[in-house]
Amino acid sequence: MTDLQNSELPRTVLVTGGAGFIGSALVRYLLTKTTAKVVNVDKMTYAANPLTLETLLRIRQHQHIQVDICDEKAMADIIDETAPDIVIHLAAESHVDRSIDGPADFVRTNILGTYTLLEVVARYRRERAAPELKDLRFVNVSTDEVYGSLGPDKQFFEESAYNPNSPYAATKAAADHLTRAWHTTYGLETIVTNASNNYGPYQFPEKLIPRTIIRALLGQSIEVYGQGTNVRDWIHVDDHAEALWLAAVKGRPGRTYNIGAESECQNLDLVRRLCAILDDNCPEAAPHGRHIAFVADRPGHDHRYALNPSRIQKELGWQPSISFDDGLRSTVSWYLENRTWWEPLLEKSYDGGRLGQNIQ
Repeated sequence: MTDLQNSELPRTVLVTGGAGFIGSALVRYLLTKTTAKVVNVDKMTYAANPLTLETLLRIRQHQHIQVDICDEKAMADIIDETAPDIVIHLAAESHVDRSIDGPADFVRTNILGTYTLLEVVARYRRERAAPELKDLRFVNVSTDEVYGSLGPDKQFFEESAYNPNSPYAATKAAADHLTRAWHTTYGLETIVTNASNNYGPYQFPEKLIPRTIIRALLGQSIEVYGQGTNVRDWIHVDDHAEALWLAAVKGRPGRTYNIGAESECQNLDLVRRLCAILDDNCPEAAPHGRHIAFVADRPGHDHRYALNPSRIQKELGWQPSISFDDGLRSTVSWYLENRTWWEPLLEKSYDGGRLGQNIQ
């Protein structure tokens, strides 16, 4: 990983969505690899598990505030009181299947929430920030899904046209456009990052990798959409967290950075790899692949995503350090060793069933 220990570090970093999957990985990175104070703003929706923050809350330079990012007054007060040097915005509704069932929540949080933050941060920078804080930065953390679906051979570059095909992707695309507009129109120092599919510890069980692991462990059917030929580009969440910090500290304002590890895999192949790892770890229940079941495809399912990360590699010197094979094995091990983290979620927040079938 890139060594940022000796970089000139901002005094305070405000992270939105810091109790979620990627947000908590970023918070852990900041608290262990930098000297920055972290202000963690999270509404604590269904996808935010308090256990994820349990050890982090004992660290003195970490402050958690439970608030909705759409609450303009509350966010303005937090910005005024904490005086951040950098805002890294991850708070979002993020599951494509849920966006099919209920797009309104995605429009509110991902679009209105991003607008609210941009407005509050820009106003603070303009009216209240001390002269040395006029370079306050705003990093909007986004997804490769804004680019739409790829053919078999190409990659997405930062200049690729946006073509979102799900309510989730459309709302994230809107957030990206708003972020760029606040840079061009109001002079706010903004950066947009678009990342591949993330995986790793603490991921909510609705997503493909943890859902596959958990359903296999429980002896339930492992549902694969369509024929399982859809291709995703994967990055370990810890590599993503480091890249976000590097972009925040060293990225050029107004710039977009694609963050990917160039680890493409068909969904069916990924499920089979996870089952094989589970066979090694839990041979008494092997073969886990016997639970694979093909189901009707997701509406508007993009066939393939693949990011070209050459800009962040060349300009900022970032490289992923966790191989896909090692990352998958460590992820399976984490879910095997942390049942107390995910089992309560199945009882309280999500029963493991399929989402995204409520076509209007």
